[in-house]
Amino acid sequence: MSKQYHNIPCPNIEDESEAEPFSLIMTDKVRRNLVFDRWRNSIFDRKELGPGMVLFKNYLTHMGQVDIVNICQKWAMGPGGFYHPSNRNGAKLRLHMMCFGRLWDPVTKYEKSYRSDGSAPPPLPYEFISLAENAIQDAQVHGLPSTLPDICVANLYSIYDRLGLHQDCDEHVGGLDRGLPVVSISIGNSAEFLYGHTRDENTLEKVLLESGDVLIFGGKSRLIFHGVKKILSDSGPSQLFQETLLKGGRLNLTLKHH
Repeated sequence: MSKQYHNIPCPNIEDESEAEPFSLIMTDKVRRNLVFDRWRNSIFDRKELGPGMVLFKNYLTHMGQVDIVNICQKWAMGPGGFYHPSNRNGAKLRLHMMCFGRLWDPVTKYEKSYRSDGSAPPPLPYEFISLAENAIQDAQVHGLPSTLPDICVANLYSIYDRLGLHQDCDEHVGGLDRGLPVVSISIGNSAEFLYGHTRDENTLEKVLLESGDVLIFGGKSRLIFHGVKKILSDSGPSQLFQETLLKGGRLNLTLKHH
């Protein structure tokens, strides 16, 4: 029997130069949202402390807090890890610090890309970007613009450490004028946090930042004076300390766009 041949149309094959890039893994945004879904509590309290200033109480799950400590520990002891910074007069700050994404230093600000020991900051974890991005969306405050952070400053406090009153004002003027928000994440022991529009401590407000809290300030509150007056001993979740072996008392992450 003779074979029969049929004219089967050949499928159109895209020009490889015009094909969409194909990834074997999930996109960054999908990965960020999956992590965030594990990190955010389904129920949390919201307090508006001022125009463009929102405090989320009990925002982070226990798993999220453990993950954050472990991510910081991954980079803590390597190049660009935690160190004891100094101010302009040479005095040591009462905390340990490291940066993710880009370098900020109390003396050189954003002027340098490398620390004095030649180390560069480790990359900004996508989990931290997701947390800041979604927390700002949850804030839903009029006049609070959305932004993606490109730097995270991590501060580790002992129960004896403090942070004096200051403004986060070293970022680009355009971002400051737009009020691009700062996202502050608290892990471990509680801190007495002072804030207001003046350096006069007698007129400042005070709020307790506890483990799992997230504070956002932007818009008209972007340039508030703020500081850590006191770390409360043995005030953090015992399970968190048992699982992470976190020392020093309090870990704080500050995320913002330079």
